Amino acid sequence: MNESLKQTIEAHPFFAGMRSTHLKMIEEGASKQSFSPGEFLFVEGEPANHFYLISRGRVALEAHELADGTVPVQTLGPGDVLGWSWLFAPFVWHFRARAIDPVKVINLDAANLLVSAERDHDFGYELMKRLAQVLIQRLQTTRKQLLKYRLEASMFEERLHG
Repeated sequence: MNESLKQTIEAHPFFAGMRSTHLKMIEEGASKQSFSPGEFLFVEGEPANHFYLISRGRVALEAHELADGTVPVQTLGPGDVLGWSWLFAPFVWHFRARAIDPVKVINLDAANLLVSAERDHDFGYELMKRLAQVLIQRLQTTRKQLLKYRLEASMFEERLHG
């Protein structure tokens, strides 16, 4: 394995304090990947088979519906992780992720992570604890965004009719 790739994974905040044997499982099948501004890392409904560690640039996590347009959910940057849909059936992305700047990520093979978690339940538990924190944070951010849009819509209605 490329030594700088290994060092990047081991230094990533998401994996802080993780056992070296578990880090080795994560490093299997890992690769570096780049995205240009405006390029999608993934799109809702597509198969979810990657887990990304963002090392450079910003990524817009968005909810998109053809009829309703696009709603920004969160902007992620270096030190953040992206993608948890590979953990749960039907294993498709629930949001879309778009590069805002030139983005560099470490692309982790989700199938490898799932197989490793199944074989080593201690590793699986460690991974799930960390991903649960990401899920909680994303849910809280999404809740705040929904409240913000609701307030803005209410203020617009008030100005329109009031």
